[in-house]
Amino acid sequence: MRLVSTLAAVALLTAAPAFAALAPGAKAPDFTTRGAIAGKVFTVHLAEQLKKGPVVLYFFPAAYTGGCNAEAHAFAEAIPAFTKAGATVIGMSADNVETLSKFSAEKCAGKFAVASAGPKVVAGYDVALGKQVLGRNVTKRTSYVIGKDGRVAFVHDNMNPTDHVTTTLAAVENLNRR
Repeated sequence: MRLVSTLAAVALLTAAPAFAALAPGAKAPDFTTRGAIAGKVFTVHLAEQLKKGPVVLYFFPAAYTGGCNAEAHAFAEAIPAFTKAGATVIGMSADNVETLSKFSAEKCAGKFAVASAGPKVVAGYDVALGKQVLGRNVTKRTSYVIGKDGRVAFVHDNMNPTDHVTTTLAAVENLNRR
C-alpha cells in the first residue's frame, strides 16, 4: 500500500503542464519572507532583489523529493550562467524555513537562496497544487522570470523539472538583448 501511495505521489509530481495565472506583462506580487542560503536564514524581499536585476523565482513542490532535488542541483550548476546574465535565482516552496535551511546547504550546494512561500505568496503567484502529497502542502512547479521593472517576463509552468533551468536562463538572456 505504501508503494502505491509513493508511486501516486511521484506521478502527481511529474504530471502534465498546468497553467499559471500570472502571464507575461503582469505585475509580480511583492513579498517578504524568510529563506536560507548555505544553511543561513535571512529575510528575502522581492523588491530588494529586483534592484540588483532580474529575478528567477522558481516554485518547487517540496524539498527532498526526487524532482525537486534534481531541479535544485541543476539550478546550482547553472548559477554562474545566471550570475553572468545579471539574474538572481530564488527557489520557493511551502516548506518551513528549517527544512529549507538544510535543503539550501545540501541540495542547492549553498549557491542560491530558497525561501518559504506562505499562503499569500502561493495565492499571489497561483501556484497552489490544491492537495497534499505525502502529508505535506506543496506548490506547483512554476518558474517565473521577473524583470527589474517588477513585471513577469516569462513563465514556465510544468511539473516536470527538466526544462526549468534552460528556459529561464534563455528568458533572462533574452531580457538582456532588449
